[in-house]
Amino acid sequence: MLVTTTERIPGKEYEVIGEVFGLTTQSKNMFSDIGASLKGLVGGEIKAYTNMLEESRLKAVERLKENAKAMGADAVVMMRYDSGSIMQDMQSVVAYGTAVRFI
Repeated sequence: MLVTTTERIPGKEYEVIGEVFGLTTQSKNMFSDIGASLKGLVGGEIKAYTNMLEESRLKAVERLKENAKAMGADAVVMMRYDSGSIMQDMQSVVAYGTAVRFI
């Protein structure tokens, strides 16, 4: 499944099927939260949360691809990410775009 952030796919003509989403919500365990709190006192990157967001983005794109395939799509164009906190230690990530079928 081709996923692109561009509007056009060079050399391809397609018809729009519709909006497609992939969503995940992740949290870290208590030990990661304690480590993050300590790191927050001294500053710097909190790798446990960076890794959580990386994993969340990958999972969101995989779900986007699965949902696009279920719609009969060949590709997703104009893919974007959005994220937000649900609670202090939970992060939600959505990948969204337009599902298309090649002509």
